[in-house]
Amino acid sequence: MQIDERIVNDVTILDLKGKMTLGEGDELLKDKINSLIQQGRKQLVLNLAAVPYIDSAGLGEIVRTYTTVSRQGGKLKLLHLTKRITDLLAITKLLTVFETYESEPDALKSFSS
Repeated sequence: MQIDERIVNDVTILDLKGKMTLGEGDELLKDKINSLIQQGRKQLVLNLAAVPYIDSAGLGEIVRTYTTVSRQGGKLKLLHLTKRITDLLAITKLLTVFETYESEPDALKSFSS
């Protein structure tokens, strides 16, 4: 898995690419989020458009990330969920926990409201 980082209007967008599975992405995401929080960057968007598959470890890491960011007074939002990821979040009832967006401008706008 690979993570590309962009900053738009004080919001950090992480473009995730590849599978998010045990040992393949979950640790990478954890390290990246911890590093951003230490830098005081707490407005985060995870762009999941290029993530074809998430297993339970990957899902657990997204939940942990959400909790970590929230405890620090930040916000984590999800962008461009694939149908498979949307179904996974629906089945696990996590779709009600996360703010999800179909377009980047909508996700960015949500931070200012």
